[in-house]
Amino acid sequence: MIQRIKGTMDILPSETPLWRYIEGIMREEAEKYGYGEIRTPTFENTELFVRGVGDTTDVVQKEMYTFADRDEDRSISLRPEGTASVARAIIENGKCSDPMPLKYYYIISCFRHEKPQAGRSREFYQFGTEMFGSTSPASDATAIALASSVLRRLGLKNVKLHINSIGCKECRPAYRASLVEHFSSRRDKLCDTCKTRLEKNPLRLLDCKNPDCREGAELAPKTTEHLCPSCERSFNLLKNALDAMKIDYVVDSSIVRGLDYYTGTVFEFIADGIGAQSTVCGGGRYDGLVASLGGPELSGIGFAMGITRLIMAMREAGVDKIETKTPKVYIAAMGEGAMIKGLEIAERLRREGVFAECDVVGRSLKAQMKYANKISAEYTLIIGESELESGKAQLRNMQNGEQSEVELDSFVI
Repeated sequence: MIQRIKGTMDILPSETPLWRYIEGIMREEAEKYGYGEIRTPTFENTELFVRGVGDTTDVVQKEMYTFADRDEDRSISLRPEGTASVARAIIENGKCSDPMPLKYYYIISCFRHEKPQAGRSREFYQFGTEMFGSTSPASDATAIALASSVLRRLGLKNVKLHINSIGCKECRPAYRASLVEHFSSRRDKLCDTCKTRLEKNPLRLLDCKNPDCREGAELAPKTTEHLCPSCERSFNLLKNALDAMKIDYVVDSSIVRGLDYYTGTVFEFIADGIGAQSTVCGGGRYDGLVASLGGPELSGIGFAMGITRLIMAMREAGVDKIETKTPKVYIAAMGEGAMIKGLEIAERLRREGVFAECDVVGRSLKAQMKYANKISAEYTLIIGESELESGKAQLRNMQNGEQSEVELDSFVI
């Protein structure tokens, strides 16, 4: 038997109603905040992610699905995230000269070769948003408010907002130097990956889950203690805006995010009770990304939500049960002539917007009635030879057993 590839999932019809419900709320909330949907390719030139995400990140170094294009001499990669593709799209399609801000959302699949575990798969699904063209903390607050609104609509009360600022190109060098000094004194306790990060991207040491590295991170200098006046002012304005919007938060210096393009504000929504993969939403500001890809100096702020992790959080909170649609009418047909008539009636009802089912298996009447109960049909219409001859049949209410006679050729409900 051929099996699905490790780290992927089948989302069955019994599960997709919850997925559609979540995606529907995401679309409604994004559009309420003025975001429009964008759809970008599943694969891009590898260079886009090397330049955009960062060649020192685990994503680029270890996790991307990269291969040679069969017809052209180039390397392409399945997208590991959505932001770089959206930035490329606005540059390529001339959107950087449009009125600002630009606001986009997407629901996409992404691909990373990671160790599969609960809440982490190699093909995963994200809801993401990007806002370009505003350096104001008001745009940061708006992005966070949108994420908070989605989580609130989903009924998640066991999720906390953690915020931080990792500074800009003006204040980051001094902070980087203080990190290097701190971790260099503990070099012998660092994992091999962090020893490499110490030289290339020391900020990433704050995000390591290794216990020894974690201990060093807890004792490390805080990003918020090294902000320049501009970054400090922006971070304070963000906190004031969140307070005014009644969005609770905690300042968490361990939040740095894993991609190189982040600057200034970074944030995560963290869920209680779903294990190690507890971050259901993460995002931040990426003011240099568009320019690094060949576009103008255009600031940006965005986030991504992992849908699988959201579902885990919803199940933990007991808010994953949604009402699923059931047939209004099930047509039980006995014999070929009755089957044809049943199909005719079912199609007529569907064209009127009614959820109707008709037997297509050839079950016995007893089996069809059991099936009608199993799928929670509201009514059952039984058609046999005598009903075909008379042009009339009994419509049974499956809840109370009451029956009424209906005309087959004019039956509506």
